Amino acid sequence: MRVIRAFVDRPLGVGDAFALPEEAATHLVRVLRLREGDGCVLFNGDGHDYAARVESAGKREVQVRVEAVSRIDNESPLRITLLQAIARGEKMDWILQKATELGVAGFLPVSSERSEVRLDAERADKRVAHWRSVVRSACEQSGRAVIPAVDAPQSLAAALDALPAQPRFLLDPHAEHAIGAIGLQGSACVLAIGPEGGWSPRDREQLIGAGFTGLRLGPRILRTETAGIAAIAALQARCGDLR
Repeated sequence: MRVIRAFVDRPLGVGDAFALPEEAATHLVRVLRLREGDGCVLFNGDGHDYAARVESAGKREVQVRVEAVSRIDNESPLRITLLQAIARGEKMDWILQKATELGVAGFLPVSSERSEVRLDAERADKRVAHWRSVVRSACEQSGRAVIPAVDAPQSLAAALDALPAQPRFLLDPHAEHAIGAIGLQGSACVLAIGPEGGWSPRDREQLIGAGFTGLRLGPRILRTETAGIAAIAALQARCGDLR
């Protein structure tokens, strides 16, 4: 039976009674048709699920009470950070959604020389808020209780300067090493995926200079919305929770 989950941006504890935020109320009561007495699961990103029950479902307010809490342990032992060149519209949403389902730990959206999307400060703020909503929804669906971070968009150079000391990979159909043959030392890595037009020679020089190693996923060139998802699945199968 499907578990009905909803994200709420507030502290949660057993016995807490409160009115659901509008977005969660709309999802649970208006869309999924929960009624008084029905159960659901709430989460706030702290690694726990909170079993709750609808106490009242009015037109203006939906009241719930938390009845139990349980620790959720379904995070991948391989913490992948996806450094993703910003893709257009629904492509970016799809990347964020599927990568979240596959267990990615965080996202670094970057602009590159060949990026087709350019965001000013106002548009960037709105886009990040939307992206984070997409990730939360993917956590609702996939059962994750820890929400991957989505950083604000930045230049490739700025993102590279701030990267932690972890193994770093980018896909390259001509690379010496196949993705299925790597052995990761440690439990985290960074995976860089280029924009629709691919990394430019200058971008690639920056990545290689920052310690990124080329990995061969296959002999074909994949689209930006396919490449990251395929590589994450391969890394999870090789070194993560799909072993």
